[in-house]
Amino acid sequence: MSQADSIAALLSLLRERQSFLITSHARPDGDAIGSAVGLMHLLDAMGKDVHVAFADPIPLIYGYLPGVKRITHTLPATPPDAAILLECESIERSGFDRIDAGMTINIDHHKSGRPFADFNWIEPEASAVGAMIYNLAVASGVKISPAMATSLYTAVLTDTGSFTYSTTTAATFALAEHLVNSGARANEVAQAVYFSNPPSKIRVLGLALNNMVLDGEVAHAWITQQEMTRAGAVPEDCEGVVNYLIGIAGIETAAFLRELPAAEGAPEYRTSLRSKGSVDVSVVAERFGGGGHRNASGCTLAGPLEAARTRVVAELHAAGHTREERQKQPV
Repeated sequence: MSQADSIAALLSLLRERQSFLITSHARPDGDAIGSAVGLMHLLDAMGKDVHVAFADPIPLIYGYLPGVKRITHTLPATPPDAAILLECESIERSGFDRIDAGMTINIDHHKSGRPFADFNWIEPEASAVGAMIYNLAVASGVKISPAMATSLYTAVLTDTGSFTYSTTTAATFALAEHLVNSGARANEVAQAVYFSNPPSKIRVLGLALNNMVLDGEVAHAWITQQEMTRAGAVPEDCEGVVNYLIGIAGIETAAFLRELPAAEGAPEYRTSLRSKGSVDVSVVAERFGGGGHRNASGCTLAGPLEAARTRVVAELHAAGHTREERQKQPV
């Protein structure tokens, strides 16, 4: 289905139903939260009953989003007419064991997206799920309110790496212009997202960069659970650390590994991957059971730490070599 056909079909489904659950993936990021709140405002404007639930806490930096306090961490007692899952490749990815609803709707822009729902709108070329919700809002004819604009602007800003990833196009900037003209305050969003960090986040950055290793075109760093405790940090404090690694001159791919809280068996490491564009790190993430985008992906690696580091760095080097071989091939 084309984008226009997908949007038309989805709008028909939304108009036919009254009650909705909106959720997204565990460990929510700016796109997950911004697009969910933006969609909530859209459905509100359409006169619908909306319940937004996330399995995990909302990072404090997104507390400025209008309506974010309506997000709960429990599913509705009565199954809604439809459950909308944003950028999830499965119901399990939401962090909830099961979701009861009249139907399921899957909206995703990850390359690793899977058509698991009753209705699936997967658009890997989209810069963010927030951009997809924006297109849905425009097509609906609903006036984009300042609250909706702020939410969707946040989603796109954060998921494009502040408009630096290859998915950023002229259409992305046109979207941003429209959202700013509709009431999103770009400077206030940037202040909240990038310049309102708790001290613990800066301590984490220092500890992680002290562990940094540069290996040719690959940079990687890590932080242990012991170091997290020493910094007084929470998982959200690790967001963005990997961007400092990929920002190094001469580095094409980067990985940041965060040790997860102790569990039975070998330790595990939540791993964020980044690329400057020449290497597709989503392929590497998928090899470890994760996924994401060409420039930004993630996965979870089994420990111990040295083994996890070795595996991911080897895969990043292999992906870089594959790129070099393609470049050598005659056109």
